Amino acid sequence: MLELFLLTANQVPLVQMVRAEVFFSEEQAVHQIFPTLVMAAKTQELTEAQFLELKKNTELGISDRKIRYFVSPTGEMVFIDRVMGKHEIITYAVGIDRNGAVHQIEIMEYKEKYGGEIRRSDWKRQFNGKTRAAKLKLSEDIQNVSGATLSCKHVTDGVKRVLKTYELIQR
Repeated sequence: MLELFLLTANQVPLVQMVRAEVFFSEEQAVHQIFPTLVMAAKTQELTEAQFLELKKNTELGISDRKIRYFVSPTGEMVFIDRVMGKHEIITYAVGIDRNGAVHQIEIMEYKEKYGGEIRRSDWKRQFNGKTRAAKLKLSEDIQNVSGATLSCKHVTDGVKRVLKTYELIQR
């Protein structure tokens, strides 16, 4: 005997799709940014003065004094950073050349349901060559991706914070 169950619309459970994608490990991101360089992992704790200066000079909150980065013998660096997208954390890497300019960024982990277009190479390329002197403002020198405004803004602000961090630890 076949039994049928009828459910009304308000009885059907809602399923929310969650997009959680990991594109690179730290080591893979470093290799993607500087494929020919050997880089050593470092963790550095900011001094109280560095921490306060970074906190004062960034639009993003900062709560951890520990900075995770990779460095080559010739001075190139890759910083691993995290920012909040709209609802979820975005993990990304920023490669900085020995002159203090962004060489390349890579999105390592993106969990938002929408806005994954920030992984497009044309969007990421906008950061190449930017230094601490750059504006790094969304819709000014960095263009937005429709549907990913908060992700774009927060990654842009994060890159600006990373460049300030680079400057602080170079002193």
